Amino acid sequence: MEQMKLTIIKYPHPVLREKAKEVLELNGELADLSRQMLEIMYSANGLGLAANQVGFLKRLVVIDMGQKKGRPEPMVLINPEIIEREGNIVGEEACLSVVDFASDVERSARVLVKAIDLNGKELNLEAEGLFSVCLQHEIDHLDGILFIDHISPLKRSLYKRKLKKLLPALGIAEKRW
Repeated sequence: MEQMKLTIIKYPHPVLREKAKEVLELNGELADLSRQMLEIMYSANGLGLAANQVGFLKRLVVIDMGQKKGRPEPMVLINPEIIEREGNIVGEEACLSVVDFASDVERSARVLVKAIDLNGKELNLEAEGLFSVCLQHEIDHLDGILFIDHISPLKRSLYKRKLKKLLPALGIAEKRW
């Protein structure tokens, strides 16, 4: 993969609504993309990033729950899939692709996620709390779902109105999408 400057794509760009395709081949390009995604995620102070957030429709996410504690534990998850859910939790979420907005979202309190790593090793991750929320948030991205899809229509409408005013200041032309 040619070294290119990846940037986080912002809502309402349509690629964020597309469903990512299953990764069929593990190769150096995928490893390079995941490394670049981790760098971008760290520079933006995020906990996770999905490939479609940087313009690649691949079922690939990177997550690091340890970096906020000063103990980085980067994870690369390929073709992640939630296979079990349990309980409910409500907490404030934000997104690197959704500018200037956070809201309470209800998620499953615990999840079991199946994925593979860059070496093709199968992973089974049991997660709860913030880790569970992060996994669900990033896997939603792979299905073209944003956290704002989980909030009330009124809150979403208010955000969209606010965003219309923000777009020109961010140098984003709404008609582009």
